[in-house]
Amino acid sequence: MSTIRVVWGAATGPTEMSAYDAALAEAGIENYNLVSVSSVIPADVPVEAVGTAPDLGPAGSRLTVVEGRAKAAGPTSVSAGVGWVESVDGGPGLFYEAAGEIEPGDVERRIREGLAAGSELRDWNLGEPSVHVERASADVGEYAAAVVAAVYGEGEPIV
Repeated sequence: MSTIRVVWGAATGPTEMSAYDAALAEAGIENYNLVSVSSVIPADVPVEAVGTAPDLGPAGSRLTVVEGRAKAAGPTSVSAGVGWVESVDGGPGLFYEAAGEIEPGDVERRIREGLAAGSELRDWNLGEPSVHVERASADVGEYAAAVVAAVYGEGEPIV
């Protein structure tokens, strides 16, 4: 498997889905079918925070992701994030995500607490965690969406 890329976006729109789609577009993953997985980073696979995904294959392909996402009607602010901790010796690692109508600092705290708890469950030699959080705000009459996703490899045909 190639690199796992962490991408992110925040946007507003006239509907909840349009705001989410725009946030995915900012992250560069709007043209793919996202398939969520839980939280394990396979051994010997690096994680790289890139912001916007490069071309990952044809539109409609399946992308495997760990996704933090928040969507809500304004007036409001939403925050979403993903954190990760990699092995220091090439072994597996962990992702954790959190999101909601909460402050970015609360999302980061929840992610760090989750990573710490998940790390305690495993006998892995893990390094220091990394976290990325996005925030979006919407006025009355619009929707906000924030997305942070860890994208595993490239798109695969869905049919």
